[in-house]
Amino acid sequence: MNTPTLETKRLILRRFTEADLEALFLILKDEEVNRFLPWFPMKDIEETSAFYQTHYAAQYAKQSGYAYAICLKSDNVPIGYIKADVEEPYDFGYGLLKAYWHQGIIREAGKAVIEQVRSDGLPFISATHDRNNVRSGRVMQALGMIYRYSYEELWQPKNKKVVFRMYQLHFTDSDDVYDGYWKRYENHFIEELDDEA
Repeated sequence: MNTPTLETKRLILRRFTEADLEALFLILKDEEVNRFLPWFPMKDIEETSAFYQTHYAAQYAKQSGYAYAICLKSDNVPIGYIKADVEEPYDFGYGLLKAYWHQGIIREAGKAVIEQVRSDGLPFISATHDRNNVRSGRVMQALGMIYRYSYEELWQPKNKKVVFRMYQLHFTDSDDVYDGYWKRYENHFIEELDDEA
């Protein structure tokens, strides 16, 4: 699992490098982009560099998981990120600069990453989103993921209660539901998702 470079019609999905710190900072400093993400917006390049070392360089060194910069083919500059872990719950996640929202970019990148992890033998992926972030749920559905359940977590480091919706996409004949969050958090339930249909 060494994050092989992928290409789609519009995009290059590749590893982040230290040369991408300015572009990564633009993504990570935006309050609206990071509203539904687990970390606080970055304040400067130094924070961004530390984030890069922890979340990207260390992972690339271990060759564990898929952690991509999303770049337009026109300039190969990161405008977002997308990732899939190689250990349960095989978490799938993404973020994108606001200027590129509503253009199908995460769906396009997501399909490429899903095809890669499927061919590499992952049994499934899962993804969670704050239920107030309905657009993210629609992306998960568009990628073929199925809503399984919701749970309430005291989210750190933001220290606030959040209801997350958990989606899953199987790559095998199994239809087992990943129940790690269900078991971990006492307040869990199944919702009717009329707002994400």
